[in-house]
Amino acid sequence: MALLSNALSLMAAFGASVLLMQIFAAPAQLQSAAASAPRVSMQTQSLSTPKCSAAQRSFGMARSPFRRAPAPSPRNSRVRRSGRVRQLLSPRSTIVEDSTVTKETALCIPLDLLSNTDVEYVGGKSASLGEMISGLASADVPVPGGFSTTAHAYRRFLAQDGLADEINALLADPDIYTDVTKLQRTGKYIREKILTMPFSAELEAAILTNWERVTEGNPDAAFAVRSSATAEDLPDASFAGQQETYLNVRGKESLFEKIKEVFASLFTDRAISYRHDRNFDHNKVALAATIQKMVRSETGSSGVLFSLDTETGFRDVVFVTSAWGLGETVVGGTVNPDEFYVFKPTLEQGKKAIVGRTLGSKMVKMVYAKQGGSEIVETDDRERTQWSVTDDEVLELSKMAMAIEKHYGFPVDVEWAKDGDTGKLYIVQARPETVASRKKANVKEEFKLKERGYSLVEGRAVGARIGSGTVRILSDASQMAEFKEGEVLVADMTDPDWEPIMKKAAAIVTNRGGRTCHAAIIARELGIPAVVGTADATDKLKDGDEVTVVCSEGDTGVVYEGKLDYERKVEDLTDLPDIPVKLMLNLANPSRAFEYGQLPNAGIGLARLEFVINNVIGIHPRALLGFDKLPQHMRNTILERTKGYPDPVSFYVDKIAEGVGTLAASVYPRRIIVRLSDFKSNEYKSLLGGPLFEPDEENPMIGFRGAGRYTDESFRECFELELLAMKKVREEMGLTNVELMIPFVRTLDMAREVNELLEKNGLKRGENGLKVQMMAELPSNVFLADEFLDYFDGFSIGSNDLTQLTLGLDRDSGLVAKHFDERNPAVKKALAHIISTAKSRGKYVGICGQGPSDFPDFAQWLAEQGIDSLSLNPDSVVPTWTHLSNTIKEDSKKKK
Repeated sequence: MALLSNALSLMAAFGASVLLMQIFAAPAQLQSAAASAPRVSMQTQSLSTPKCSAAQRSFGMARSPFRRAPAPSPRNSRVRRSGRVRQLLSPRSTIVEDSTVTKETALCIPLDLLSNTDVEYVGGKSASLGEMISGLASADVPVPGGFSTTAHAYRRFLAQDGLADEINALLADPDIYTDVTKLQRTGKYIREKILTMPFSAELEAAILTNWERVTEGNPDAAFAVRSSATAEDLPDASFAGQQETYLNVRGKESLFEKIKEVFASLFTDRAISYRHDRNFDHNKVALAATIQKMVRSETGSSGVLFSLDTETGFRDVVFVTSAWGLGETVVGGTVNPDEFYVFKPTLEQGKKAIVGRTLGSKMVKMVYAKQGGSEIVETDDRERTQWSVTDDEVLELSKMAMAIEKHYGFPVDVEWAKDGDTGKLYIVQARPETVASRKKANVKEEFKLKERGYSLVEGRAVGARIGSGTVRILSDASQMAEFKEGEVLVADMTDPDWEPIMKKAAAIVTNRGGRTCHAAIIARELGIPAVVGTADATDKLKDGDEVTVVCSEGDTGVVYEGKLDYERKVEDLTDLPDIPVKLMLNLANPSRAFEYGQLPNAGIGLARLEFVINNVIGIHPRALLGFDKLPQHMRNTILERTKGYPDPVSFYVDKIAEGVGTLAASVYPRRIIVRLSDFKSNEYKSLLGGPLFEPDEENPMIGFRGAGRYTDESFRECFELELLAMKKVREEMGLTNVELMIPFVRTLDMAREVNELLEKNGLKRGENGLKVQMMAELPSNVFLADEFLDYFDGFSIGSNDLTQLTLGLDRDSGLVAKHFDERNPAVKKALAHIISTAKSRGKYVGICGQGPSDFPDFAQWLAEQGIDSLSLNPDSVVPTWTHLSNTIKEDSKKKK
């Protein structure tokens, strides 16, 4: 025993881990376990080992005496890694001793000796960090280093004084899972018992030795102490936030205290309830503490990213969130963060593939507290109006997310941090994404509101569902006993303490938080709608009021007054039969793109640019071009709307590019035909600043619009901003599936002039695969169809205007509405001529009017004429597909 003690002291002097403490504690048990248990290589270095570089120190693994042991043979269950010295060690280290200890009986293990096969020993978080450190270094995914306590250490700790048996007895009581008050009382008792239980001398020494190694003698080094459960971060369960995380932990006494608090957090009310609801045996879940070197993000920024869209499960984007300071504000929902979408396929091609962004309010940030730990402080005006991360950093983070996803083989939920001192980005956590990624790809669920009510509050929509119930406003988790099944939970924000009642809620509404906050994550997992980041829901909503929470209409979630009628429709998209025509989408709303883009489709046949201009921008382009000459009150409004962008004109161009980029990404590489703006003068006049620039027209429907407006001197500069945005989408974002459509081309001269204007602005038809279609919607387009095709790559038929102008009626007038019908023989004759002319020239022809969406028989007639595609409203795609398929089957039977 004395010999072992002396050897232990010698190894500690060389900075080695105290993994051999287990031999000191229980030599007999260790020897018996050694035959089959996985092993950790424990090697010491000579005193002449050179110091590591600054880069190595940034990982918290400087002068680490550990390296991987030799890899195991398939028949050997011992885990022994490669004998080469790891990247984080000095390459000139001299090995003077090689001893091993099993992972099964170790009390602490350095992170870089772990992999994702070690969950049973150190929990999901520690295992994942070890996997990234060891497996992704070559992929430029930097991860701060540290060490982990083990499940074995935790179980030995609870075995003292029979505490584990007492806990198991308490948790076996079925009443605690139905009585919130009793659950709270039981959880509090268990936590207090754990916090007052002392560490054994062996565990304390093991922690201290590893702490001294990674601090390199700096007693003021800051660490994050996180929970890592053996049932955590699994591909089929999300334990995010179930246990505690402590930041800016300094000094050994504080470290011991926080590790013990992490152990106790396995028995918070929400953790007990969560495991029970998901049938995890309490006794089989153990907890480790991950001790990881802090990144100085309190002077930088941090956030969460997902390698897919969290709302729809769309796999081709990375969703990045960011806020100033430490990342707990984003995870916990205390801040509304900046948000970005990055398109993976063109990012891989080296393109600047940010296809969408939203500036968050970022009212607060978390920073280091002087006395240790962290605190929330308000941000200043500059921080609130600027992006908390640059475009280049967003792209770099997205590449890291893709590397992690590729390494693991499934979508991931990642926490990241930017060091404010060095500007370097780090990954601090990664776990499987367990909600959106598990959605059934071939089953479409849709909620649709059947009536409208008075809008009470709005925020970010989570869950793409609708729910209704009675409002229950709670100010903190201590009021949980008041909450009843089926109520709408309304709170400033939620954290994991609220989870025992969140599962009872019909919907959730919060003042604060973004789409990656705690309330959003849990709402998705529970399958209920949530409206987060409303700012004032607790003020505007009243206890006892009946409301309907609608999250099924895009990014904006709305809480309506009263219980409104809605429907839920589920469609199976598996094995749809072949049909003789391509079905495309009429889709202009970027916030619905990733959802509808997963419908069976051949692309987007009509993307109306005016939707983005009207709903996202809301400002007349001439007001932005002439910003300095506007009245002061109007300039103030524009400056508020364009926060985060270099200038008002850049805002206009970038917002158009982002809207189109999102739509194009949703169907890439299939085509998307973008109709350039086709506002009438009365519609342009409704935009901010519009009355200053737009004429009064008696009949704007056939007035100053389309191609004639584009080439007019009074509007040409505005149109060139649209072209600049299209060029950005195609060239910078790399979305070359974008095609352009020119509307309301009255004459051949207009066709020539608009093509010249496109070429002047770097969008020459035929270059870089660019196709330019013409919207065939005027009688002149029908009569001169062949001549117009000399200037365009094909026709996209606008049956609404074509019907109106063929029949000589105003489609906006209720007095003649009964005569409006695309199936009128005169209209069909015009359509047949357009289709046959395009086919004779070998050019594309499709239709994007309302008719095929409303009348399946009309869609069938168009298919019989040989039209290339029908562009339909999303809710008409499956019914039309089914109708055409059934018709084909019936015709086939008749022929037989």
